Order: sequence, then C-alpha cells, then structure tokens
Amino acid sequence: MILSPNSNVIAVSGGKGGVGKSVFSANLAAAILTELKTQVLLIDADARSCGDQNVILGLRPQKTIEEVSTFQGSLSPQSIPQMVTAHPSGLSYIGAVRGPEEMLKANPDAFMKPLEFLSRHFKFIVIDVGSDLNPLQAQLIHESTALIILTVPEVLVVNQTQRLIQSLLTATLPFDMFQLVINKVGPGSLSPQAIAQSLRLNAIGLIPQDDITTATSLSKSTPFVLAARQAPVTAAYHEVVRKLTGGILQRLKLVQKPQSLNLSAAIASGAKAGEKPSAAQANAALLSNAGEETDPRNILKLRIHSELIRAMDLKKGIADTNGDKAKEEALRQKTLATITTIIDKEAQGIARDERSRIIKEVLEEALGLGPLEDLLADPAVTEIMVNGYRRIFIEKSGKLIMTPVTFTSNLHLRNVIERIVTPLGRRIDEKNPYVDARLKDGSRVNAIIEPLSIDGPALTIRKFKKGGITAERYIEWGSMTKSMVDFLRICVENALNVVISGGTGSGKTSLLNMLSTFIPSSERIVTVEDAAELQLQQEHVVRLEPRPANMEGTGAVTIRDLVRNSLRMRPNRIIVGETRDGAALDMLQAMNTGHDGSMTTTHANSPRECISRLETLCLMAGMELPVRAIREQISSAVQLIVQISRLSDGSRKVTSITEVVGMQGDTVTMQEIFRFKETGYDKNRRIVGVFQAMGLIPTFIEKLEQKGVIIPRDIFSNEPPKPAAAAVNKTASLMPASLPNLKKTGSAGGKA
Repeated sequence: MILSPNSNVIAVSGGKGGVGKSVFSANLAAAILTELKTQVLLIDADARSCGDQNVILGLRPQKTIEEVSTFQGSLSPQSIPQMVTAHPSGLSYIGAVRGPEEMLKANPDAFMKPLEFLSRHFKFIVIDVGSDLNPLQAQLIHESTALIILTVPEVLVVNQTQRLIQSLLTATLPFDMFQLVINKVGPGSLSPQAIAQSLRLNAIGLIPQDDITTATSLSKSTPFVLAARQAPVTAAYHEVVRKLTGGILQRLKLVQKPQSLNLSAAIASGAKAGEKPSAAQANAALLSNAGEETDPRNILKLRIHSELIRAMDLKKGIADTNGDKAKEEALRQKTLATITTIIDKEAQGIARDERSRIIKEVLEEALGLGPLEDLLADPAVTEIMVNGYRRIFIEKSGKLIMTPVTFTSNLHLRNVIERIVTPLGRRIDEKNPYVDARLKDGSRVNAIIEPLSIDGPALTIRKFKKGGITAERYIEWGSMTKSMVDFLRICVENALNVVISGGTGSGKTSLLNMLSTFIPSSERIVTVEDAAELQLQQEHVVRLEPRPANMEGTGAVTIRDLVRNSLRMRPNRIIVGETRDGAALDMLQAMNTGHDGSMTTTHANSPRECISRLETLCLMAGMELPVRAIREQISSAVQLIVQISRLSDGSRKVTSITEVVGMQGDTVTMQEIFRFKETGYDKNRRIVGVFQAMGLIPTFIEKLEQKGVIIPRDIFSNEPPKPAAAAVNKTASLMPASLPNLKKTGSAGGKA
C-alpha cells in the first residue's frame, strides 16, 4: 500500500452501469463529511464518465485526474486548492472529465504520486471507479482500504455483479475487501437475503428506492444527503458510514493485498496502442498484479478456470446431477472437453505431460476437491489439515507431514469448502464462519473462514477407512488384546450402556464404529451425529443429523432435539456420535428408560474425568438438577467406560476399560477391569507396554450368567490360557473360587 496508512480509501464499483454508482459515491462522501466532520475527497475515476459527478455536485472541476497526474507545482499543503475543487459543503472533488466531449485518460503510475500526497491530508477518500476495470481503476482498487460493490435487486444485475466479484477474486484480491451495498431496495424486488446468499456477501447497507428525492437533488445539483437530511434514504447512507467506521475499515487495514505491479505495461502487452482494452485484457492485467500467487503455472490454471466458468455454468451443472452417476459422468466429460479446448487456446506449445497434468488439476478443481483428491485417495493418509491455501498437512502413521501440494488461492479453497457443505444444506459465510460437514465416504470435515481464521480458510478432514476398522485390526495393531475385544463383544451383545472416552483425534468414533458391529442385527438402531460418519452394517438403522439455522436464524434442529425425538421412534438402541452439550442428560435418561445397549462418545482424558465431563454436560441442559441427582443418573445409566488414548508416538491404544459400579456417598464408584501400562520405548522411540487385567470381575457378570451367557473367566486373568478341556470345566463351574489371583467386588465397588 503506497497511500498513507492514516487515510481510508473507499472505492465504489458495480457489475454494470445504471446501478447508481455516481449518485451513491457523491452521497456517501457527503454522509462521511456530515457524520464525522472531517475532510473528505471525492474522485470520479469512472472510465466511462461523462461528467455525471459534475452534475450531481453542481461543480466544474478546475482540474481533472489527467491534469492532477501531470501537476507541475510543488506538492505542499498550499498547492491542494490548485489540485481539488471545493464544494460549498466543504467536500473536495477531483473530476474525471469536464464534460461528455472528453474521455478519461491518465497514467496510473503518474496519478499515484499526487494521490499519495493527498492521502496524507484527507482522512477519507471516496473513489467512483465505475464498472470497467482498466489499468487506472484496477490500481485504485488495489490501493483502496475497502471496495464497495453496489448492486440493485434485479436478477440480471446480480448476475453481472457475481461475474465482477469472480474476476476480482481471480485476481487474488482479498475477499474481505468487498463490502456489499444494495441500492434501490423496494417492495416486489429480490429480497436482500437472496442477493446476499447469491453473492456470498452480507450487505452492510440497504438503500431504499426514493426516485422523488433523488430527482429533486439532481435538479438542484446538490447531494440529497445535504439537501434532504431527514429523508429515510439519507438515514440509510449514514447507517453505511457508521458500519464502515465502526470497525470494518480498521480491520481491513490489516488485510494483506497483492504486491503492486505496473498494470499499464501488463495491459499494453495485450492491446494495440490507443485501443481500449477488452474486459478479458483488464482481467489479465489484474491477474498479473496478483501478489498472492505469482507462480506462472498457477496463473495459467486460474486463467483456464476463469474461462471455464464463462463457458459453463458449473454450479448449475453440479446441482442438476443430484447424485446421479450417469449425469455426473456426462458433466465430467463435457467439462473435460471444454478445459481441453481452453488450454489449447491459452497455452499453445505446452509439453504434453504438463498439459495432461494441468487438465487433470483444473478438472478436479472444477468438479472435485482439487489438490485434496489425491490425498483422499491415499489409504495411508488418515487426516488432512489445510492452513490457508499454501499449507496442506497430512497425518501418516501418526506423524504430521507438510505436503508439496497447494491450492491456487484462498478463493479456490473457499470454493472447495462450499462444494462440500452446500449439498448437505449447510452454508459458510461471514454470518456462519465455521461448519461441520462430511464427505460422501463418511469422512468428517470441519471448516472455518475469515475473519475467525486469520491466515485464510482452514479445513480439517478426518478420513475413515471404508467399512471401518475391524476388531482383528485393533488386535493386530496392538491397540487392545483379544481378551479385551472378547469382553467388549460380550458387553455390547448383552446391551450394556457404553461411553467411549478420549481426547481429540484419539479414535473414539472409529472405536464406536467397531463396537457397533457387535450389536445383533435383529435390533432397531437410531444414530444421532453432528456429521453422519458411522458405518453401521446392520439393516435396521435410522440415521439422524442436526440442521443449522437458516439465513433468518430460525429452523435449527439440535442433537438434543434429535435425541428426544429418537425416543419416539421405538429404538432398541440409541447411538450418539458425540455428547458435547445438554444432550447428555437426554442420553442418560434414554439409557435409564429401557434403551439398554446405547452408546456414545465424549471428550475426556480418563474414566474419572469422563464422569466429571458427563456431569458438567448435564448441568448445561439448564434443568437445575442437584449434583447428586445427576451423579445418580450417571451411575445407574452408564455401565462401562472405554478409555482410548493417542500416545506421544502417534499410536492409539485402549488404555482402560472401567466398570461404573454405583454410588458411595456422593461419589460415583468405579473399578478398572483392563489397563494399558507403559514400560518404556523401543529403539525406534515407539512406546512399548503391556495390557493388564486388573484381577477384578465385573459386578454384572453374575446377572449375565444367570441369563445363560457363558463368559470365559480367564479373560480377566493375566495368566496364559489353560488347555481347552480345563477351560470348559472352569467355565462350567462359574465359581469365583476357581479363579486364582482374582478378586470379586460387590455392588459398592471401589473408587477409581
């Protein structure tokens, strides 16, 4: 930024002519002047200007932009009156032309020097840059603090505005710069909410349609903000000023922009001398100014993608497929043919291998998830973490690795995020800057965007293996022993209520998925998940997923709502993907009212912490229950806590299987059945340890045995298994005395 950091430069543009940019710019400048009582400079830099601002203000500029660019005097405070034209209100003005017979001609670099000087003397500069982004206008947008994009509630205008935004974003201008204002709002027109959703921008101002006030002010050559101070349309302008100066401009001062380049030379290389550059050449000039991404290969990809968007309505094409494989393949083939045609036109002489790679990458960016496609296809990758468009990390074998692949821009990354969340009926924008979602294969997705994510959008994808992880794999990987798996199978098959506890990324959901395979296929299961990712193999499964609020802030359906609703669906078991709020109380009540065998996960680092966590979550339900009553609910509902942990070497192990025994006084009592004990490190610095049975027999074993369930007692022993015959005799006796080195606890249990 070459202009003074103390100056706030506000550029005004629009998708097409006729939206009222000139009137808006003049009245915005006047509103800033009257609202803040500070010096304001208005500049008419519309490439197609016929002197409209001269008429609106009732002024004949003593110097135009071209004349200011070639000002020969010394740049001092005394020379300012020679450069600008004073309005009776105190507003200062530089015109584009003196009348319709003139055309705006100015060298961008030449105008930057006097503009930099003026920015040191005017706290606010409002620039009408029009709709044509020639070198001068592009440079002024680049130097601006904010760009107000003006539109009107008409379908064709909104469509043109969308194209303008796309062109600016293709040039890697930061999305935060754009501030939407909807002009001429009136009854019967498009709703502001629909326009904001279409443009992915929240409107900072709605200017009501008031043709009488506008016409009267034009006839008097005085902005209506000055002539009709009490009019509703004037109040709307003051509201825009308050929003801009109430934090938006201060925040935008910190936004990084592309480095400045010579746009005139860039455009001149693609246009004949004296010929007005085309829109495509202007976009190319903006593109060459892209400091966010100057890699020629990525610039080529951006150009191809931009042409692809012009040639095809990809958004509509993707929506029309509606999950139909045949339609998806037809769209893919059509897009591939279009990309091939464009690259042959835009990049003649490119090597065949490079041509194939670029076609593949652009196709994946247009219809898929771009550079994430290959990472998602790699079975060794378990997690993908994107920190802005330049930095993509993956997890392999428990280790974090930075990959060489990148997105072409933050806009590209935003498009990928939207492609993920839109089919799920979710949205991500300034009002809802973060979202949970899932991919088609069940992988869990979390995305968060600016301004909450300072360095650009952040995307996290936790992959899940198709079909889940089998119990045999847990044993093979050393995550638990066969005895532990056999014990958990018995517990799940016989409808014990289980809570899986663990830290972030410890593998809670994968373990829940595995345990669910032990549920008999004859039972009806209802699952409730924030982002549906469980892969239950049973046929009788109902999957429920919450819904966020709509644009009006209504219509939200929470996990708690779904848990309560699931009770009316005659489930045998309820599985909640993760308990993280007041839904914990509803889940415990479900476990206590005949829905045995229900399961859930929660964030905690030990079984004791898990009890405390459930207690805290129940308090969040707002029922104002006594703590003892909540603990009694927990002790009677939860029968088993399975603790899974991610160790420092990246491995994941079931570190504890603990029975919840009951209450002793005000304390929930537990006894640990199995434990993993670390013993050290091997030569590769991987953690080694042993799984231990704690020598305690769960209190619920006798009840199960009374039902005829045969439970091999040696699974609770650390001794090697006995020969088969001995094992049968031991099982048949079902007497604790036959178990050496084992203790049996009563219903009071022991404190864990």
